[in-house]
Amino acid sequence: MHALAFRLTDPQMAQFIAHGYITITPDLPPAFHAEVFAQHQEVFEKEGNPGNNLLPRIPLVRQVFEDAAVVGALKSTAGEDYYLQPHRHPHFNKAHSEGQSMHQDGGKRWSHRTRYLLAFYYPQDTPIERGPSGIVPGSHYFNTPEGARISEEMPLTTPAGTVTIADYDLWHRAMPNTSENNRYMIKFLFARMSEPQAPTWNNEQADWPGAEPTLAGDGPELQKMYAHAWHWHRGVGSGALFPRNGHAPAALLKILAAEQERPAIAAAYDLAAFGIEVVPDLIDYLTDKSEMTRRHAAYALSTIAEPAVTALTEALGHTEAITRANAATILGDIGPRAASAIPTLITASKDPNEDVRHSAAEALSTVAQGTPAGVPALIECLSDEQGQVRQVATLALCRLGPHATEAIDPLENVLNDENRYVRADALYALERIGTPEAKDALIRHLMPARWCPITTPESTF
Repeated sequence: MHALAFRLTDPQMAQFIAHGYITITPDLPPAFHAEVFAQHQEVFEKEGNPGNNLLPRIPLVRQVFEDAAVVGALKSTAGEDYYLQPHRHPHFNKAHSEGQSMHQDGGKRWSHRTRYLLAFYYPQDTPIERGPSGIVPGSHYFNTPEGARISEEMPLTTPAGTVTIADYDLWHRAMPNTSENNRYMIKFLFARMSEPQAPTWNNEQADWPGAEPTLAGDGPELQKMYAHAWHWHRGVGSGALFPRNGHAPAALLKILAAEQERPAIAAAYDLAAFGIEVVPDLIDYLTDKSEMTRRHAAYALSTIAEPAVTALTEALGHTEAITRANAATILGDIGPRAASAIPTLITASKDPNEDVRHSAAEALSTVAQGTPAGVPALIECLSDEQGQVRQVATLALCRLGPHATEAIDPLENVLNDENRYVRADALYALERIGTPEAKDALIRHLMPARWCPITTPESTF
């Protein structure tokens, strides 16, 4: 079968980029989804929510994410070697619930690049009265509820078996369930392991094609942002792609520093066209008191990419920890094109400030791809006193994969870390390293840790 069979088309990928989601129907019979639903009912009634243990407890669900159409959509949006992360959760929307407030999961990242995904699977028909997930198409580029109102809320009213793949930052909620029936939605997280080098979907068009249907708030001022994401997914450069269109940098900088999110983000992408000319002003904005202003400057600097790397590397030595952390975050968003910053990021990974160490370790996962240069620093981060630093360092070693052979013993040492996600990511890092020594360490840990999916409180042996 052709290597790109079941991959998204250009129109589908354009919808994902602009609207933040794509819906897929796996090739599984209705009886399969009915059985998944029945098993959820039984487990919830007798044992409660299995949480992260969902797959060993209800292993049937694995077939959904092994389906060719689902795999093709995930590879199209998150790369050939995407990672099913250890956090997954069955969301139980009981009959007569009031639903949730609109929200983003896990805090907003300062990036408009697709490195993390959500996947929602519904084992039952989910009409509006049964409390579907509500999403705001196009909202994943925005941090505030005001900015995120690019369109009206859209309920994911879908038949049993549907999978919706969404950008991690898409605003969403559980809508009220006014029916007499419970509703289940099983949520999975996925992470991109490799920065884009070429399109991983059925890409036939080089230029941004635009998305259909056009959203109500999807004006021309956002097209540069979408085009940048399109070209990033295609593995090509960013800022130089956009014409200046006669804008004056001083005027754009004022808009960027305002408290209106949507015009400010549009200004960030307009400013990127000026390249090195506006880098000093944008670096100055990284010390602004307003987090929103700093974030908007970050979008512009990430889009400018290589011309901003020297100034961002110098900012890693700033006296203010928040500026050092922000500079590391932006370098990480630029990725391999910021490789000259690797030595300074290594130094930053030992910073006295936790946020700086966290941001530097995370940045090494993208900036240092293709080289073992960052591995010793990430190994040191595995013993950091802060669990979040250890967690991002472990995921960074996952991304470095075969280049991280030096980390086999340290990764085996953290397989009993108190942070459950350090443990899980360490297992995947060993798998990605892939040497016989790494696989032996993996098997040594997994054999005694094996989960028995048919053991229940009613059947313990």
